[in-house]
Amino acid sequence: MKALVTGGAGYIGSQTCKTLARAGHTPIVFDNLSTGHADAVKWGPLCVGDLLDADALDTALETHRPDVVIHFAALAYVGVSMQDPASYYRVNVGGTQSLLEAMRRHEVSRIVLSSSCATYGIPDVLPISEQTPQHPVNPYGFTKLITERMAADYERAYGLRWIALRYFNAAGADPEGELGERHDPETHAIPLAIDAALGTGPIFKVMGTDYPTPDGSAVRDYVHVDDLADAHLRAMAHLLQGGDSGAFNLATGRGTSVLELLDAVYAATGKPVNALHSPRRAGDPPALYAQADKAKRVLGWQPRYTDIGSMVETAAKWFIETASPVDA
Repeated sequence: MKALVTGGAGYIGSQTCKTLARAGHTPIVFDNLSTGHADAVKWGPLCVGDLLDADALDTALETHRPDVVIHFAALAYVGVSMQDPASYYRVNVGGTQSLLEAMRRHEVSRIVLSSSCATYGIPDVLPISEQTPQHPVNPYGFTKLITERMAADYERAYGLRWIALRYFNAAGADPEGELGERHDPETHAIPLAIDAALGTGPIFKVMGTDYPTPDGSAVRDYVHVDDLADAHLRAMAHLLQGGDSGAFNLATGRGTSVLELLDAVYAATGKPVNALHSPRRAGDPPALYAQADKAKRVLGWQPRYTDIGSMVETAAKWFIETASPVDA
């Protein structure tokens, strides 16, 4: 099968393209390369274009005639979404609608959406399930929720088949060392902690040590990028085999505290993390973790990486062997 992968030059998108190719499919990357990397496109053609450019989308769809679309392309910095919500609604919502309209024009009726745990906001009860009410607390989360609702509306009106994958904290690197996390700016905890340990980045800030958690630091659910890629492959297969539309959590169900994460980085690098304990960040919940029973039951998805140590080990190996130092 052929899959048009928007944002396929990015962190999770490129890993998914590799997984698709390994399974015998052809990934066609559609990416404007604003945050993605052309050198991460190794398993199929690259179409450089923007989601808001209807002509570029038409050209890619007409040229390659994909069977399914896997949609990663989006702006994804929560903090920036608070400062510049207009860009997030324009790209994440407007860009997704532009893509869906192009799919209608070219009669491509199946899409796997990259969604987010940010659609839940700050839940009252843990673990989070797909039935947990969705109450986003930032524009990024709202844009992801809108794209899910848009897909459901397009199904009712136009017959679109869709799956939204709500994943939690993406972690790790390609186990074979070909791909890793390269964001600018970097905001994710694991690469920031590794850089701090290696001395190639600034001091790592532990934002809050007085939460009502076992060690006082915030707890999050980390999912390995290779497991996320596998879930997208399974979601695509589910749609191509006539499976029902729907939303799925992707999580391990295990919470890892920030201090436990720093211990894992120390174990993986052999170097302590240069860390500074700072006050809580406004709006951060003490703990977020989820259950992914639905994905396991319906998609047959089972995360292979379930402990933070093995996830961090793949990331640290990639950083040590291939990543360029960054300014402190």
